[in-house]
Amino acid sequence: MSKTNGIAWLIKNKPVVVIAVLLLLVVAGVGAMKLSSYDSGGAADNLVTFTVKRGPLRISVTESGTIKAREQVILKSQVEGRTSILLLIPEGTRVKKGDLLVELDSSKLLDSRIDLEIMVQNVEAGYIGASENLAVVENQAQSDIEAAELALDFANLDLRKYLDPNGEYHNQLETAGADIKLVEEELTRARDKLEWSRKLFKEKYISEMELKADELAASKKETDLVLAKNNMTLLQTFTHVRMLKQLESDVKQAGMALERTNRKARADVAQARADLKAKESEFERQKDKLQKLEQQIVKTKIYAPADGLVIYATSARRSSWRSSNQPLDVGQDVLERQELIYLPTAASAKAEVDIHEASLKKVQIGLPVVITVDAVPGKTFLGSLANIAPLPDAQSMWMNPDLKVYNTEIYLDVNDPLLRTGMSCKAEIIVEQYEDAMYIPVQAVLRVANQTTVYVLKDDSIEAREVEIGLDNNRMVRILDGLSEGEVVLLTPPLKSAEKTTDRPDAMENQDEAFHKNINDRIKESRTNQPSAPAASGQDGRSGGGRKKGGMNSENMSEQERQKMQERFRKMSPEERQKMGNRRKGTNRRKGTNR
Repeated sequence: MSKTNGIAWLIKNKPVVVIAVLLLLVVAGVGAMKLSSYDSGGAADNLVTFTVKRGPLRISVTESGTIKAREQVILKSQVEGRTSILLLIPEGTRVKKGDLLVELDSSKLLDSRIDLEIMVQNVEAGYIGASENLAVVENQAQSDIEAAELALDFANLDLRKYLDPNGEYHNQLETAGADIKLVEEELTRARDKLEWSRKLFKEKYISEMELKADELAASKKETDLVLAKNNMTLLQTFTHVRMLKQLESDVKQAGMALERTNRKARADVAQARADLKAKESEFERQKDKLQKLEQQIVKTKIYAPADGLVIYATSARRSSWRSSNQPLDVGQDVLERQELIYLPTAASAKAEVDIHEASLKKVQIGLPVVITVDAVPGKTFLGSLANIAPLPDAQSMWMNPDLKVYNTEIYLDVNDPLLRTGMSCKAEIIVEQYEDAMYIPVQAVLRVANQTTVYVLKDDSIEAREVEIGLDNNRMVRILDGLSEGEVVLLTPPLKSAEKTTDRPDAMENQDEAFHKNINDRIKESRTNQPSAPAASGQDGRSGGGRKKGGMNSENMSEQERQKMQERFRKMSPEERQKMGNRRKGTNRRKGTNR
């Protein structure tokens, strides 16, 4: 590979190269010091060893934490949104029930209250107007309905009055018939008189003028008779039919008018009621808003609900690299439901610690705990593990996704006035305590072919021996079988043994043949089900800028892939790292030749 290409490759793979070089240097240095003693079978003077001991052994998990009151009142800001602190009682003050602890800025709330009071008054006036309008509409609707009902009754009465046997139509018929009879009688008398007048005229008793007058009177009565009969015909044929239809139409129109009036009345009343209900709802809503605002103004002053010692919430929280809480102070902005003050109500105390997920299999609720407090040197406190959170701490995972810790509470058995909330402490959770146990350092134990193995120094030779181990406290591990007191074990196992552990992963050692067959079948099935699509650019080794057949380009890796590769590199033995380096050099030489 040319010098230019080698430099380019180093720049591109700089993170991996740096890690690999550092690890190789460390391993090479250690190997140079130890290899001659391990492999040559020479003197064992330079070996780091430990003599197997027997005696008391405590298996425990130690974590740092914070002292807190077991029973306490947590005072929070109940003012909506963001407000500023105007008054804050000094931390550590002994207060009585009802003392003012915190006062928040209420100026904006007071301004809003004035505007809201004006709005409530306007809405109340609208509500009263809507109420009165409903009464007026209901009264008018009742009046209109009664008038329409009265008009319908009158129309029905007019129709019955006209059609009744003793009604208008019958009277008109009787009048017309009587007129005809009267005219007929008058015509008969006129004709009789005319007959006598003619006789008297022949006898020269009356003059011709008187005869003409009688003839004219008879003719007039004949005309009156024709008119009377015509009036009877008009009454029966036209006037009666027209009047009957008119009266029936009046009845129908009055009924329809009554229905319209009823509908309009119901609509007007419903509209007025809806308007009243809307105004009432708005009035109640504005009153509730005003009441809520009044409560918010009241909540700007926080009083002590009981006697106690004032402790700021920011001081009580455990201070750590993942905590960025500013100390509580006047002028600081606080949010709704933000914890402000802890007010212990009892002398009982507890310790809050975070247990790493790797230690969860050891601990359980009820285990004894020995607690030491930095502020109370030379004194230890006994407690018991009371509670372990079911899920890891979300804040820790957010800051570091690889860190899984579980919030744990430890109740102290004694109530010591020297313990104060916020004090730093160290809790040692006692998992097991043996009066007589054999133990060696944990670094002396190596897993070879999935078997826990130690290397025992005998004279000038080293013997690999399988042992059965128990629990460990991260420093010492209990030996159940395989060693005897006084034997000497190596604290730095041989490198060749590490090679044996990497020939086949431990996970595969515990898997039977059927399990491996199932995995192989699934691999074949997944390859069979893969769609036959053309390879993407940059993945087949023919186009640049992606993963190539010769290896992986760290620049194009995702963060997760890069972390997996680094983790895999850390777990490699020195020999595997050397082989990987040789393969990479060979690949780079071939690439340089091809170029």
